[in-house]
Amino acid sequence: MNVFIGLDVSLASTAICVLGPQGKIVEELQADSEPEALVHAVGSLPYSIDAIGLEAGPLSQWLSKGIEEAGFEVVLMETRLVKAALKAMPIKTDRRDAQGIARLLQMGWYRSVHRKSVSSQEIRAVLTARKSVQQAIINLELSMRGVLRNFGLKLGHVTRIKYEARVRELVDQNDILSASALSLLRAREQLRAELASLDTKITGLARHDDVCRLMMTMPGVGPIVALTVRSAIDDPNRFARSKDVGPWAGLTPRRTQSGEMDIVGQITKAGDRGLRTALYQAAMILMHRGAPNWLQSWALKVAHRRGAKRAIVALARRIGVILHRMWRDGTPFRFTQSSSATA
Repeated sequence: MNVFIGLDVSLASTAICVLGPQGKIVEELQADSEPEALVHAVGSLPYSIDAIGLEAGPLSQWLSKGIEEAGFEVVLMETRLVKAALKAMPIKTDRRDAQGIARLLQMGWYRSVHRKSVSSQEIRAVLTARKSVQQAIINLELSMRGVLRNFGLKLGHVTRIKYEARVRELVDQNDILSASALSLLRAREQLRAELASLDTKITGLARHDDVCRLMMTMPGVGPIVALTVRSAIDDPNRFARSKDVGPWAGLTPRRTQSGEMDIVGQITKAGDRGLRTALYQAAMILMHRGAPNWLQSWALKVAHRRGAKRAIVALARRIGVILHRMWRDGTPFRFTQSSSATA
């Protein structure tokens, strides 16, 4: 008997549902959320397994790799669609979720997610660490402003270089406040040192990667943007057309059509938020700084017709498309219009 298996993964354990023909539940079990335990659990079943499905999540990349290496066909299912389907179920338990995932897999009502390579996951880990440290610095500086504001002391607009000197100047006459502020300043200095270390690491990774060096020939694309795009796409061949990158990154307009109603709204914001942010930042830099080029001219014309905000989004989408084409073709950015630019 051919079966489909749905896995609902949590940190400690995984609920397993086995569906037979006509959607009949033939077995339900539970195993530890470890590749070896899951392989043992499904491997001991007396059925022919068509596919094993699980929702994309924190453990899914690791678990799916281990199960697939054991010889099973594994499907990583897009979280957004899975959650939308499971929300219709009146009772939510791990067991019921595993049933729902198995049914979605059997019906084919899912969108598969690419499993990232180990190198891409390593790059994402470094980028995530940098973002976390950077956010910690911002939070600490905001906390400092709040503490000082309670005493009527205002930092005002100050550069990062002059930040510490300005804080010391404000708290100089109050010993207790000075002790609190200096403690925060020392923590800030340590975080800034960690951020500088991560920036050095990221720059080194980009400079030693052929794909990143190629991407950085485009104005506005630095080490962080290049590594973000590289780790997000991972394999350029998984997109049949470069234009498919725009919708995948959530940078195309949302559309609602029913009968005579047809509304085009804001961008979908589906997919990788980090990639979308990186492309948006690259668009901001390319549009306002850097050497003049055909892409900047195109964006300025769009801004004149549709407004700056829409132009930035359109430019971010086009940057993603062009970076994918550059990667796939192995060609650097051309500062003058060419046929490759319209891919």
